[in-house]
Parts: sequence; C-alpha cells; structure tokens
Amino acid sequence: MSDVVIARQLTDRGYGHDEIARLIRGRELTRIRRGAYAWDDSGNHRTRHRRLIDATLRQSQADLVVSHLSAAALHGLPLYRDLPKVVHLSRAGRDGGYLRGGVHLHVVPLEAADRTEIDGRPVTSLARTVVDVARMLPARRAVAMADAAWAAGLTDAATEPVLHLFRGHPGIGRARRAIAFADARSESPGESESRVVLADQGLPAPTLQYEVFDRAGELVGRCDYAWEEHRTVAEFDGLIKYGRLLKPGETSSDVIVAEKLREDALRDLGWQVVRWIWADLARPAVIAGRLHRAFARAAR
Repeated sequence: MSDVVIARQLTDRGYGHDEIARLIRGRELTRIRRGAYAWDDSGNHRTRHRRLIDATLRQSQADLVVSHLSAAALHGLPLYRDLPKVVHLSRAGRDGGYLRGGVHLHVVPLEAADRTEIDGRPVTSLARTVVDVARMLPARRAVAMADAAWAAGLTDAATEPVLHLFRGHPGIGRARRAIAFADARSESPGESESRVVLADQGLPAPTLQYEVFDRAGELVGRCDYAWEEHRTVAEFDGLIKYGRLLKPGETSSDVIVAEKLREDALRDLGWQVVRWIWADLARPAVIAGRLHRAFARAAR
C-alpha cells in the first residue's frame, strides 16, 4: 500500500499529539481522513484517492473490499467525469449499507470470484467493477468504462456471471446494454462517448480505427471512425490525443500542422472529414448534421 499511517502508528513511533499538529501545520504531514495521515500528498486525484482508500481500509473492519468507483480507480479505468469523493466499499449481504464519514458501504451479493487484490488491497474483480459502475453511471460514461476494460482484456465470459448475479437489480439493464456495446478499439473516453451519441442519433455503426492508404499503398492516416460506403471519416479531438501524438522534440503546434496536412491528404483521396470536440457531445444533433452533410457531399 501507499505511505499512509494511522494515528496509533505515529504515537507508537514516539510522536505526540502536539508534534503531529505541528507537522500538519508545517505541511510535512497531511491529514487524509480523521486519524490517518500521509507524509507525501503529491500526485493527481487518482493517487490521492488511493491514499484515501488505504486510510479507510486501515480503519475498517475485515472482509470489506474496495468496490464501484474506488475499485475503478485501482483498476485504472477512466474517471474523467466521475472522480469519487468518498471511498466505496462492499461486503456480502442483502441488507444494510450506509453513506457517512467519507465511506459508501454497499451490502450486496458478493461471490469469491468477484474478489481480487491490487497491490495488497482487497478489491472487486475487473468484471465485477465494470458491472457495478455500469449499473450506477449514465450510458455514455458506462460505455467508456466498459471500453477501457475490454481494452484491458475483459470478455463477455467474465462479465456474464456477474450480470446473472444481479438479475432484477436496479441498473442491470443499463449495465447489460453498456457491456454489449463495449469495443476495445475505442482509445479514449471521448471516442467511447461519441459512439453512444452516434448510435443514439440513428447513424450507421462506423468502422473504428480505420486506416486509409494512398494509391501507392502508403498509410495516409488512421481515423477514429469511418463510413466506407459514404467515403467519410471522422475524428474526436481531445486535448489528450494531441499530447499522445507528440514525438520527442515536437510541440503541439507541430502536431496540429501535421494533422492539417493529413486531413488535406485524406480529402485529396476523395474522403469527407468531420471533426468534433467535447463540447459538441452536448449537442448530438450538431454532430449528426455534420455527418449527414458529409454523406451527401460524398454522394454527389
């Protein structure tokens, strides 16, 4: 686990209450939750949530497992819109549960196969975690979680027993739909959410990560979405994508220029090119309109 210590460990090492208070004031020690501290509070939100998980586990009863969004954080699933503010824990049972003191305890059916460990932390399996979060999240975000899990190797065979376990429970229909829609080829949450938007707008299913070659057989570009019958490709433009495309010594401006040249080359080959950004996902009809106009131009 991380460098979290609880108050008893500090007092056992000879730190008095006044000294602990002085260390906190001097920012040498950070209070994670009541009675739990860390010597290092650096890192992003995911790292800080892991410390909160560790602090909570050290102060909790046995036979609890980290679950739901907290388990998603440990499994490395995308938490771009769902950063947990409390620690989610689960224990086997059918009644009870609470939300207090920074802990959301879920009392739920919990099979042995639903449990695993990550760096010594008891946590729900990847399959169980995906079903749990898909039951509680809106469709777009549930699909983004499922896509990331599929990219990590999750399969229908692993999730089906969990879906069966929760038959009749709230949200299970939404979870089934998200998992049925999952595709390992989506490379970012924005691409995943876009697929849901496209389907909701009644557009035909695109080919993902489509490679376009020129007449000499050279690769011109790899596009997020393609409708070959409509000679149209599309891209979701997220800031992370441009960072991912950076090569050593390149700047963001270099990448943007290269993308513009690539787009020109695609159009020279007779492809329509459509782009959208995060803000456009709040206006699905705008994206659909751009694509329908591109299909119409290609048909002329």
